[in-house]
Amino acid sequence: SLFSLPAPLVAVVCRRLGERPTSIIGAALVGGGCLLSTQATSVPFLCVSMGLLLGMGFACLYQAAAVMTAKRCRTRLAFSNAIARSGMGLTFLIAPFTQLLIDFYGWQGTLLIFGGIMLNLVPSSMLLRPVSTHSPQRSSAKNQDHGSSVAKKDPEALDGCLDETSHRDIQLHSTQDLPTTEGLKTSRGRDVSGPVNPSALERLEKPATDSCLPEIATEGKRSYKSLPPIEKENSQPLLDFSPLKDPVFCIFTWSFLFSHLAYFVPTFHLVARARTLGISSMDASYLISVAGITETVSQLLSGWVADQNWTKKYHYHVAYLLLGGITNLLCPLATTFSLLMTYVVAFAVFCGGFMALVLPVLVDLVGVQKLHSYLGFAAFFAGIAAIGGPPLAGWLYDYTQTYVCSFLFAGACALISPISFFFEPLAQKWKLKKANL
Repeated sequence: SLFSLPAPLVAVVCRRLGERPTSIIGAALVGGGCLLSTQATSVPFLCVSMGLLLGMGFACLYQAAAVMTAKRCRTRLAFSNAIARSGMGLTFLIAPFTQLLIDFYGWQGTLLIFGGIMLNLVPSSMLLRPVSTHSPQRSSAKNQDHGSSVAKKDPEALDGCLDETSHRDIQLHSTQDLPTTEGLKTSRGRDVSGPVNPSALERLEKPATDSCLPEIATEGKRSYKSLPPIEKENSQPLLDFSPLKDPVFCIFTWSFLFSHLAYFVPTFHLVARARTLGISSMDASYLISVAGITETVSQLLSGWVADQNWTKKYHYHVAYLLLGGITNLLCPLATTFSLLMTYVVAFAVFCGGFMALVLPVLVDLVGVQKLHSYLGFAAFFAGIAAIGGPPLAGWLYDYTQTYVCSFLFAGACALISPISFFFEPLAQKWKLKKANL
């Protein structure tokens, strides 16, 4: 939950500092939290070092990476996001690896090793090159004009002026070097008639290092002013609450919240249910391993399919949630190891499918410009759901003394989750109508 709850504050940091500094801060918090935990002498100490610091750090890392992926990978966003998330499905390997480290180095040595591994996120965060707001052609033109007299007088006319070197290259020493009109031919071979404009010849002969052509300069100023200001995003409020007034955001957040109520319950209670059915702990651990591998493959396939644009991405998202909910409702019928394995594979396929499309669906609905704020608030509500889901499922077990109700609860939440998307067309029409007023 601490991975998601600080997301609105992390969004502010990202908007103010940028994705790369935010990611570096997150990497330092995660690595520092692990290293600081080696000196822990009590559980409250670990709650701060391992809970708060690591939660804040991973929140910074995820926010920066998600937004950077959305900015860089527009055409293949779903597949790119699936690749970025695919490692999360392999976290089942962490448990045996951690146990091995504890056996050899103790818990303090294990945390020290993890801290060193996490500090590698600092140089990797430095690779998050900021996305420039200017096109490469415009940047190239500005670099060429740097140092000219016009650039010193009027920075806004950078794009409208030719530099001194360019004028020196094209300056003509005599009008005799100019081609005559009789020698000019059109693309169809016809002569170009009419006298040569004397004023045009004068402009070609006259060095233009002290001024720039007025029409080009005017156009350059106009195009320069039409660009979005670099500080445009920084002019927004420190904490932007506008997403809370957007019906499209409410639709997405409803789905995100209920899906996270259901997301962790099957994973937490799967092994316990397998044991109540007489399945050994070793066989139950295989279920988790198969679920992790299947979810990884499913994310990649889901991202690739979504990028084919056969239909809207949220249609796939809704389908995965509905199928995942039905699968959880059918879980109580799985009473043998083979049936549980079938359930695990089906659930992992649908779960990986909808998780891979969370970011692409949000980008399709709200765009990239305010993605920090939208993603921050959506993650905040998902964090609240992540806090409440597993305890509610645990309370159901305590009350009924069976894990069947836990899976029924997860299935019901998954089925409720996509209901809001059926109102998405109405919300878009309402926004369009409001914009036209």
